[in-house]
Amino acid sequence: MRKLLVIGIGAGNPDFVTVQAINALNKADVFFVFDKGESKSGLIRLRKEICERFIKDRSYRFVSVDDPVRDPLPTGYKRGVEEWHRERAARLASRIATELGEDGCGAFLVWGDPSLYDSTLRLLDLLRDTGDLPFDCEVIPGISSVQALAAQHRLVLNSIGGAVQISTGRALAENGFPPDADSVVVMLDRGDGLKAAAAQEDVEIYWGAYLGTPDEELVSGRLRDVIDEIERIRATGKARSGWIMDTYLLRRIRPQ
Repeated sequence: MRKLLVIGIGAGNPDFVTVQAINALNKADVFFVFDKGESKSGLIRLRKEICERFIKDRSYRFVSVDDPVRDPLPTGYKRGVEEWHRERAARLASRIATELGEDGCGAFLVWGDPSLYDSTLRLLDLLRDTGDLPFDCEVIPGISSVQALAAQHRLVLNSIGGAVQISTGRALAENGFPPDADSVVVMLDRGDGLKAAAAQEDVEIYWGAYLGTPDEELVSGRLRDVIDEIERIRATGKARSGWIMDTYLLRRIRPQ
């Protein structure tokens, strides 16, 4: 039976790759990657560099899967994402069937950790539900951008006895700062969440982009004081690389 490995490779620094992940890399015959176009080609290149560094005395190859274009105006956000996932799963199933033998081992290199805002496991659940492509699956955890952010800012994410919520920029923009949380970690923000938080709340921010890479950027302070600097760095980074990955922690400023 085919074996599929979902390998968390950390938030950008090859040193974040764990011993368990290295062992998994050295089992794979084929690495499947979604081709997101020229602007995201650097993400594939970084995955290949990790393989070149850690795979020893073993042949392997990369297989590209054309990533479907996601409808920018879906009928409801959740429905749009679900339709996109179904199309991705169908394309992935076709490539696995033709590129990986029935006794082969395939792998997916997941930025950060597979459990946190990544769709790979959801796609494999869709494949499993069809029953047309039997496979075993193993998940290898990785160091997420949340952990990297906390380490680089030398932070404990939660206040004493307090809760931490992990959310998205979209949710922060639409729903505001969660009323029951002192601290919120935000991912996948196009900038709307930052602007909403700055307008609505008095919070401090610990922000990081390209964490673990040579392009890493860190900013901290009262959000209203540093938001212009963050937006400038985001715009410059995206113009240079074609993409940006940033994560940040917001914490309410309590009266003394």
